[in-house]
Amino acid sequence: MEDKVKAAIEAIRPALQNDGGDIEFIKLDDKKVYVRLDGACAGCPMSQMTLKSGVERYLKETVDSGLEVVNDTF
Repeated sequence: MEDKVKAAIEAIRPALQNDGGDIEFIKLDDKKVYVRLDGACAGCPMSQMTLKSGVERYLKETVDSGLEVVNDTF
């Protein structure tokens, strides 16, 4: 499943990069996907919404409906 998650993140990465941000896959632990938002996304007040309404929704639709995305800021 990790390869599918990584591929899905790579597919949505250009959308974040177009807005001056980026996303980095950190790890998959059970059904939690840990990512790090970088660039403009790191300090954006809308970043949590981007994660839940954008990234998490996309991963649930394309990989597994039980996935949860967590922003790993460290």
